Amino acid sequence: MEKNNTVTISNKNPKALFDPTPFAFSHATTNEVEGNYVFVSGQSGGEDLKHNLSKDFRTQVSYSLKNLETVLADYGLGVKDVLKITILIVDHDQEKLKIWTEEMHKTWKNHQFPASTLIPVPRLALDGMLIEVDAVAFIKK
Repeated sequence: MEKNNTVTISNKNPKALFDPTPFAFSHATTNEVEGNYVFVSGQSGGEDLKHNLSKDFRTQVSYSLKNLETVLADYGLGVKDVLKITILIVDHDQEKLKIWTEEMHKTWKNHQFPASTLIPVPRLALDGMLIEVDAVAFIKK
């Protein structure tokens, strides 16, 4: 895709609420142009075409974000075009939150984070799957 799909996304972090930026999310996001939404199914931390799952949580987080970027790129989009993400983490704890936050800061280099909801879960669809990330992005007309 050669067209310019860049979206103007506004992030809102009301002064009456805590600053969520260190935790790698924004309280709200919106777009300011006409276009279409792209709904990205949950991306796991599976590697390559065989979807191999590492036992290491950080590795799965890294691959789930890379897989998200791969889907977005197919639309000519990047993480900067993501309005909202939902993260499902198996057996969530503070160490996993720390890892997730560090990897988000690496992926969203401009620190304009999407709105976000993290949901701790007992398990996911496949044995060994530790994380799943879905997203809503926006592609301008």
